[in-house]
Amino acid sequence: MPDRAPQPVDRQLPTDEARDLISLVRDIAQREIAPKAAEEEDAGRFPREIFTLLSESGLLGLPYDSEYGGGDQPYEVYLQVLEELAAARLTVGLGVSVHSLACHALANYGSKEQQVEHLPDMLGGGLLGAYCLSEPASGSDAASLRTKAVRDGDDWVLTGTKAWITHGGVADFCTVLARTGAEGARGITAFLVPGDAEGLSAAAPEKKMGMKGSPTAQVHFDGVRIPDSRRIGDEGQGFAIALSALDSGRLGIAACAVGVAQAALDEAVAYATGREQFGRPIADFQGLRFMLADMATRIEAGRSLYLTAARLRDAGRPFARQAAMAKLFCTDTAMQVTVDAVQVLGGYGYTADFPVERYMREAKVLQIVEGTNQIQRMVIARHLAGPESR
Repeated sequence: MPDRAPQPVDRQLPTDEARDLISLVRDIAQREIAPKAAEEEDAGRFPREIFTLLSESGLLGLPYDSEYGGGDQPYEVYLQVLEELAAARLTVGLGVSVHSLACHALANYGSKEQQVEHLPDMLGGGLLGAYCLSEPASGSDAASLRTKAVRDGDDWVLTGTKAWITHGGVADFCTVLARTGAEGARGITAFLVPGDAEGLSAAAPEKKMGMKGSPTAQVHFDGVRIPDSRRIGDEGQGFAIALSALDSGRLGIAACAVGVAQAALDEAVAYATGREQFGRPIADFQGLRFMLADMATRIEAGRSLYLTAARLRDAGRPFARQAAMAKLFCTDTAMQVTVDAVQVLGGYGYTADFPVERYMREAKVLQIVEGTNQIQRMVIARHLAGPESR
């Protein structure tokens, strides 16, 4: 029924290279990702071949150093790539964000020898990563994690269970946070674990409301032995490494949320301008026009917020507060915009014949992952008023 093609987002990009990059991403998204998204999400199919294509196209390591196979792109460009991918299919956009998160520890805290050995395959060699922080009993309270890593000569032996792991069961490597010392944040260390390590296994994927094509599963470590050369950073530094990664990861989620919201708005506008009632397009009715205007305004505000945070990060300035704000606002926006898009389409919006019902189901998880939006409010408030009184 929609007969009005959406116009590409008019992006302010810093270089001609960045503009060419966005054109490449849009071509891949329109040609390879979007046409199969609905069918594959309904079937719960993970598009591994798409991630292989993205790796071959240089799109899995965009914010990292070209010396190791990265793209040398600023975060403001990388995040807009994520937005384009998420608009085509959230499983892909969020998957790239999680992969980037999994590379963060080694790229920023690993030794030169570790980076030379591992990063080229992680960034451009076709590998796909998972980030293993959350556990069944420690989600928001990540400092209470229980997975243990015990020193045994020149090795470490990991035992425990991680939960809610994106790419659980399909990842080629895992960045794992495990307890090596006393209780609390200072007793945690980061490790790089091969996906085929003996003793590593994944449970059946969770049965989710949305993003059915993205496997989310518990990952079990049953005496997984790895050499000390795969420890990232110092012993006890893992929690600080994890928090650093999450600040950047929250921006990835914010960009993905804006992508989903933009896709929902495009669908709503196309439907409203093509659907006629009472002898004229329903887009002529003021109530609906105002709804579309509010949706578009929220999206532009969210995009500006995540780009402001990204530019702070690119300039080497503190950005944790702005990242939390962006994650909070953009994901709440995605939820509201997708709900409104379903309303614009009326009964059709509630059917799987149109993608807005899928967008609405997918938007919900973005308010939860990488720190619930309640946690984001706590982070923002601490920056404003200091730590809570005990």
